[in-house]
Amino acid sequence: MSTHSSLFIRVADITLHITTDSHHMKVQPEGAVKEFVVSTRKPDVNIQASWGNLSQRTWGKKVFDSGSLWQLYQQNGSYLFRFTSPTFGPHPYKTASFNSTFTQCEILLNCSSFKLDQPVYPLEYPLDELTVTHFLAMREGVEVHACGVLAPSGEAYLFVGQSGAGKTTMARLYQKLDQVKILSDDRIVLRRKNHGIWMYGTPWHGEAEIASPEKGHPTKIFFLRHGEKNRLVPLGKAEAVSRLFTSCFPPFYHQQAIEFILAFFDEALKTIPCYELAFSPDERVVAFIDGLT
Repeated sequence: MSTHSSLFIRVADITLHITTDSHHMKVQPEGAVKEFVVSTRKPDVNIQASWGNLSQRTWGKKVFDSGSLWQLYQQNGSYLFRFTSPTFGPHPYKTASFNSTFTQCEILLNCSSFKLDQPVYPLEYPLDELTVTHFLAMREGVEVHACGVLAPSGEAYLFVGQSGAGKTTMARLYQKLDQVKILSDDRIVLRRKNHGIWMYGTPWHGEAEIASPEKGHPTKIFFLRHGEKNRLVPLGKAEAVSRLFTSCFPPFYHQQAIEFILAFFDEALKTIPCYELAFSPDERVVAFIDGLT
C-alpha cells in the first residue's frame, strides 16, 4: 500500500482530507478504510496531522470519558479528544482538536509513541469513527448498530441490533446469495440527502469483516432477536424510534445533537415500515423476509 502526504477518505458522502507537513510523516490507511479512499474531492472535514510532544499540555474541561481509550475535553468552543494507552504510559499518544462544527481538525501524534520512519494512519480507529459520528450529529445523519443489505429485488433492508442480536448471522446468510450487496455487518450510517433517507456502509465492520462504501434507500427496518421460529411483529413509530435510538451512536454530552437525532428518527420512520424480527439462524429466514415483498 502506497503512502501519502495527502489522503482523501469518503464515508457516507462525507469527505475527510488528511494532510501533513511534518518531516518524514507518511500517511497510510489501515484495514477496511482502504476501500473508502477516493481521489481528490472537495473536503467536508480538513485534518492536519503533525508530530508533537504531548507530555505537557492543558486539556480544558472533561465532558466525557469512554472508560478506556479516549476522553473528550472542551475549551473555548473547541473539542479535544485525548487518546491514552497503558502501553505508552501516563501521557497521551495522540490528541485531536476540532472546531465547534467538526469541519477542522488538528491531530498531534506523540513523537515518543511512534516509529517516525514508519507510515501512520492519524485517524486510526476509533478516531475516524468519532470524526464521522460527530460531523453527522447535527447534519441529518447518525450511525447505528446494524447490517445493511441491498437485495436484487430492489428492496434494501436494515437489520438493527446490539452485539449478539444476529447482524453478522444475517449478513452471512445473505452473502451466500447472488447479486446481493452487503453494506456492513455491524455499523451503518443513516442520512437525509436530496429529500430521501439513505443507508451507507462504513469501514467499521463486525466479525464477518464486510465493509462497502456503497449506499441504498432502506425500504424496511428489522429489529433483530433470536427465536425458535421466524416471526414478524409490526412496530409503531414511537417504539421503533426508541429502539433505533438505543442502537445508535449519539454524542450523549451534546443536548442539541440528541434532540436532532430523535427528530431525525421521528421524521425518517414516517415512511419506512419497521418490524421486530425473531428468527431462526438458517436460510429459511431469507425466504421469509423476501416473501414480504
